[in-house]
Amino acid sequence: MPSSLLRFGVVCGVVMGLSVGVPGAVEAFTGETTATSLVIGLGVAFGPPALTAFHLRQSEVSGRFGAVAYAVNMIGLTLFAGLALALNVVVFFLDDAVTRELLRGPTKIVLLGGTAVFVAGTILFSAAMLRAGVFPKVPAAGYGVTLTALALAASSPDSVLTSLLHVLVAATLIWLSLSVRRYADRP
Repeated sequence: MPSSLLRFGVVCGVVMGLSVGVPGAVEAFTGETTATSLVIGLGVAFGPPALTAFHLRQSEVSGRFGAVAYAVNMIGLTLFAGLALALNVVVFFLDDAVTRELLRGPTKIVLLGGTAVFVAGTILFSAAMLRAGVFPKVPAAGYGVTLTALALAASSPDSVLTSLLHVLVAATLIWLSLSVRRYADRP
C-alpha cells in the first residue's frame, strides 16, 4: 500500500476536519458569514481523498462489505460535497425568494436523493470500520453518527446544535486521519 497516498489522505482528512470544525465553532457566536460559508463549501473537496485513505487502511480486513460500503460512501460523499459547495458558495449569496424558487422541483429531489445516498454510505462505511476493527471504536462509530446527523441537519437553520455537530464531525475526521497516519508512518 503506497504510504504517500495514505499520507495525502491523512492531510486531506485533517484539512477537511478543520474546514468543517473551525467555521462551525465560529458560527456558534457569529452565525453564518461569507468567510465561514466559503471555508465549509470549499473544504468538502478534501473528503474523497480522506475517505480513500480510511478505506485503504482497512481494505485488507474489511472484505467485500468494506469495498461496497466504500463505494456507496464515495458516491454519497461526492454528491454531498457538491451539495455543500452549491449551498455554501452559491445559494448562500442568493436572495431568499430566489433560493426558495431554486430549491423546488427537480433540484429538491436531487438534494434529497444525494443526501439519502450520503447517509446510507456513511452508515455502511461506519459499520465496515467497526466490523474491521482497525480504527478506534469511538471515531469509527462517530463517523456514522456525526456525519449522518450533520447531513440531516443541513437544511435546518444554523444553531448552537449545528455548530456542535460541525465540531464533532471535525474531531471524528481528525481522529480517524491521525489513526491512518500512525499506520502510514510504520516501517
